[in-house]
Amino acid sequence: MQHRIVVLGAGYTGAVAAGRLAKRLHRADVAITLVNPEPDFVERVRLHQLAAGQDLTPRPFAGMFAGTGVDVKLAKVTAVDVDRKTVSVTAADVAGPEELEYDTLVYALGSGWNDGGVPGAGEHAHEVSSRPGALRLRDRLTALAGGRPVVVVGGGLTGLEAATEIAEARPDLDVSLAIHGGLGDWLSEKGRAHLRRTVDGLGITVHEGAAVDAVEADRVTTADGRTLPADVTVWTTGFAVHPIARATALDVTDHGRIVVDATMRSVSHPDVYAVGDAAMAVGPADKPLRMSCASGVPMAWQAADAIAARLTGTKVPQVPIRYVQQCISLGRKEGLIQFVTADDRAVDKALTGRLAAFYKELICKGAAWGVANPTLGLPTRRRRVARQETLSRTRAQAAA
Repeated sequence: MQHRIVVLGAGYTGAVAAGRLAKRLHRADVAITLVNPEPDFVERVRLHQLAAGQDLTPRPFAGMFAGTGVDVKLAKVTAVDVDRKTVSVTAADVAGPEELEYDTLVYALGSGWNDGGVPGAGEHAHEVSSRPGALRLRDRLTALAGGRPVVVVGGGLTGLEAATEIAEARPDLDVSLAIHGGLGDWLSEKGRAHLRRTVDGLGITVHEGAAVDAVEADRVTTADGRTLPADVTVWTTGFAVHPIARATALDVTDHGRIVVDATMRSVSHPDVYAVGDAAMAVGPADKPLRMSCASGVPMAWQAADAIAARLTGTKVPQVPIRYVQQCISLGRKEGLIQFVTADDRAVDKALTGRLAAFYKELICKGAAWGVANPTLGLPTRRRRVARQETLSRTRAQAAA
């Protein structure tokens, strides 16, 4: 009987986990099902480019996983029952809900935009955390006449990339940033200086110390009473995880992230693994790993290798996840690579300018290549799943 592995979500982390599992385990012993509502891979780190009017390379899952042994099921996940070990899904080509049974579950449903409960944000603001959201913003910007105001709320990586991409693509618009703190206040001195020069060069107005507490159709209002005209408001202040995990019996944080150990295994349900934004994992200096592709892909590697090791009765690898850099695109011609400590604190070293833009492009292409070629570039080690008595003995030894 095959061991059934179901992977929920085919973003960077889910797709990488499914592909790596296919490379690690013998096809005769496992059935790997990857569940995703869309037929194409979405390069989330490029959605600000899509919103600004650029076209992205189509990456259909049918081609990516052809011949790998991974069964891609196009369906939306509606519920997970971790006690019955089932997943409820709805597929466009099937009437009514379906139930998938699993022996091991990899939860990689990720996150979406978070309006933070700010009045009017959900009704009037645009987001760039999903392809539909980026396309809606693209249409709105295309229809916008020159000289009209666009306000990007949030000064994190997403906000900086969205504001600079829009300003470069549409220099005729009045683009501004509304930031809770200071511009790039987490960066090194060199990083902050380059960011300021680039933003100024693109004609972006920066409103620092401007926490937005209300959004209307034509303006945003800050907590200190400022009113900023905005024909278009782009909201980038943070992410919220998919709500399904919170509705399960899994141990989750107050924000709904699944609590996992160093192998990305749920601390409450050992047959469930969580990766990417959906998981609360601890990194260097006992700090939670931040929601990012830089965290998610190594988490997917760790989970897939741990699952394979436990199923085959081999030693479970535990490779510490650490940070090296923060890569920020500032339009197509400028970039900023801020080098960081293992626990993600900026150091003095930073790469800037066109070389940084090229570096960031290589990172993005490399991440997409790794998803599009899930079983290439990795040594083939398809091991046979161990017999049940061997697995029981190995698990008992691991727990001792």
